[in-house]
Amino acid sequence: MTHDGGCCTPQRAEAVALPLRPMRLSALRPAPADECEVPSGSFVMGDAFGEGYPDDGEGPAHEVEVSGFRIDAEPVTVARFARFVEATGYATVAERLGGSAVFHAFVAEGETILGRSEAAPWWWEVAGATWRHPSGPLSAPAAEDHPVTQVAFSDAVSYCLWAGRRLPTEAEWEYAARGGLASARYAWGDELTPGGEHRCNIWQGSFPARDDGDDGFVGTSPVGSFPANGFGLHDVAGNVWEWCQDWFAADYYSRSSPRDPMGPTSGEFRVMRGGSHLCHESYCNRYRVSARSASAPDSTAGNLGFRTVAL
Repeated sequence: MTHDGGCCTPQRAEAVALPLRPMRLSALRPAPADECEVPSGSFVMGDAFGEGYPDDGEGPAHEVEVSGFRIDAEPVTVARFARFVEATGYATVAERLGGSAVFHAFVAEGETILGRSEAAPWWWEVAGATWRHPSGPLSAPAAEDHPVTQVAFSDAVSYCLWAGRRLPTEAEWEYAARGGLASARYAWGDELTPGGEHRCNIWQGSFPARDDGDDGFVGTSPVGSFPANGFGLHDVAGNVWEWCQDWFAADYYSRSSPRDPMGPTSGEFRVMRGGSHLCHESYCNRYRVSARSASAPDSTAGNLGFRTVAL
């Protein structure tokens, strides 16, 4: 079975086989990021409300035991990724391919458009769009305190190798994102805007034409702009999608290990979690804490980043 993640992040038309990018050995390592200590425990993983998309495989809801771990409080920022590139000389997939996917509303006049997604025509392939200039070379540079975007799965893994860390498993991600709440719809409870207060950076308005920015942001937001969950994590809903280490399978929950599941042993797509600033209930209600999606490992887009876990 294939997975169409085009409404969330566009898939590259064909798999792209790229050689591993060698990195310079360096004694430089990143300063420690803010981490959250997530205790061992068990939780019910999956959709408890019957709201998930069938092809996403959010069910059956099932109990999972997770060993304790330490996870970034926030997604990896542009500033932290820049230190990695400076220390290693690494070039990302988007840089090597010469472009990446940009949401149409953020494309500056004069940019070179390499193509448009048939499945999701609001995604345009823009020449020169990279983590440094996520919307294209004529756009403003990426803000240092925003989450890094335009990173493929292999780019995230390469960062982890340099930083002495790893990507979270999907089970770790959901357990941490729930913050100790049992079977809640969101990372903060069951209401999207409790007391009228926005708790995440998602789309308000008419998608894909107009984002009203009622939550204070159009596009990505600085990490930590919204309150943390019960474990101290920020941005586990909206802002940017986050790569997990698991391969994706829609039927995996029916055969998942009950303790520290690692996902399928192989696959075509990698799991993404958390939703992004482009998510809207009319087409992509995936900022719910149980929601899952997937993308080809070489996919890059202006709403896709990652966070890391301690080894």
